[in-house]
Amino acid sequence: MEKPALVIMAAGIGNRYGGLKQIDPVGKHGELIIDYSIYDAVKAGFRKVVFIITREMENDFMEVIGNRIAGQVETAYAYQELDSLPAGYAVPVGRVKPWGTAQALLSARSVLEGPFAVINADDFYGASAYRSIYRWLTLSAGTAGKGHKMQFAMVGYRIENTVSDYGKVTRGICEADENGFLKSIVERTFVEKTPRGARYSDDKGETWHDIPPGTLVSMNFWGLSEGFFEAAQENFPAFLDENLSVNPLKCEYLLPTEIGRQLRAGCSQVEVLESTDMWYGLTYKEDRPGVVEALENMHRLGVYPKPLWR
Repeated sequence: MEKPALVIMAAGIGNRYGGLKQIDPVGKHGELIIDYSIYDAVKAGFRKVVFIITREMENDFMEVIGNRIAGQVETAYAYQELDSLPAGYAVPVGRVKPWGTAQALLSARSVLEGPFAVINADDFYGASAYRSIYRWLTLSAGTAGKGHKMQFAMVGYRIENTVSDYGKVTRGICEADENGFLKSIVERTFVEKTPRGARYSDDKGETWHDIPPGTLVSMNFWGLSEGFFEAAQENFPAFLDENLSVNPLKCEYLLPTEIGRQLRAGCSQVEVLESTDMWYGLTYKEDRPGVVEALENMHRLGVYPKPLWR
C-alpha cells in the first residue's frame, strides 16, 4: 500500500479575511499556518504533500510556500478550476466563486495514489491529530467496513474549541454513535460564539439554536481512500441539478455535505477520532493576534523549535 499523503486545500479566496490568508505569516520567523501543518504531518510520518491551489495564486504561492517546502517533503500540485464541471454543465454567467471543497478535492485525484488525509490551509489542528489520522490511514484505510462499506475517518473537535471571537463561521455539526462512528453531519454556515459555547441560525439570525458544549464538529480534517472519488464524481451532477437553479453564483459542493450524502446512502463508514485540542485559524483579520500569541507560546514551551524549519 502506498504511504498516506496529506492534501492541503489552499484555493479559497479568503473574502472574509481580505486577501490570501494562506500566505500570511503567523510565526516570529515568518512561519505560516501551513508550515505548522506540514511540520506536524512530517513528524507523524507523512512524506508527500499535495497542495490544491488556483492558477491565479500559483506564483505567489510558489514563492512564499512551495519552493521552500519542497526542501522538506515531496510536493505535488492540483488546481481547482471554475470550469472543471461534469459534461453537459457550464459555469453560470457572473460566477467567480470556486465550487467548494468537494470539487477542490476531485481536482487532486490524478496526483494521489492510495489513502490520504485532507486539511484546510488556514487551520491549525495540533500535532496529536496528525498522529491519530496517520495511524488510522496506515492501519484501516482501504479496508472494507461492515457491509463492505468504504472506510473513512474524521478528526472531530469540540465546538467550543473551534469558534472565532470575531464573527460567524461554518462548521459541520456531527453526531457519533456509541461505537465512535459518524451517524450524521450537517453543515451549518451561520455559527457564532456565545458565553455558553456556540449557536447557529438557518435564517441569517432571525432565530437561533444553541449548540451544547462538547458537540463534535468537523474542521475538514479527513482520512479518505480512493473510493471517495468514485462516489463524489457520481454525486457532483446531482448537486449541480439541485443547486444551480436556486443559487447559481454561490452554491458550494462541500466535502462534509458529500460525506453526509455517502453516509445516508449507506456506502461509507466514518470513524471519529476525537481531539480535545484547541483550533486556531484565520477566518477574520482580528483572529491573527490570538493565533500569533498561541503559537509563540508553543515555541516557548518547546512544542516547536525556533525557527520551525532549521
